[in-house]
Amino acid sequence: MKVEEIIYEIKSRYKDIVVRETWGETSFFYNPGNRLPNGVYFTTIKEKDGENDSSSNLNRPNVFRVSIGVGKDKYVSLFGEKPARPAKGKIVELDYDFTELNRLFPHPVYAWMGWVCILSPSKESFDNILPLIDIAYSLATKKAK
Repeated sequence: MKVEEIIYEIKSRYKDIVVRETWGETSFFYNPGNRLPNGVYFTTIKEKDGENDSSSNLNRPNVFRVSIGVGKDKYVSLFGEKPARPAKGKIVELDYDFTELNRLFPHPVYAWMGWVCILSPSKESFDNILPLIDIAYSLATKKAK
């Protein structure tokens, strides 16, 4: 899938969201009536490496990372206990190839917060992660109250 297709799918599926694009990242926030300064973010799409996060080697052609805040319970059911928070500019200490395409794995920086990700998902893989985005959206709606 292309980034634009994923953005369209998310914007079409969820209500009361705000989409922000900055520094090669598209962030999706739940923010009904724009009550909050930004809202509660639940999913992001990152298209390029940053100063504190180059673990996925996103500077490759057509490579991007979809990140999803699934929360502790879902994270643990998928991957086991959450790792410790990494030091600034570092990644979590887990045995994953964070550059692998089209595979769901813990987020290289934010796994400790209950985030997961997938690089450049196929349509089938994106359809498979939609229930995770549903969970993240639901969690965001609860946090915003």
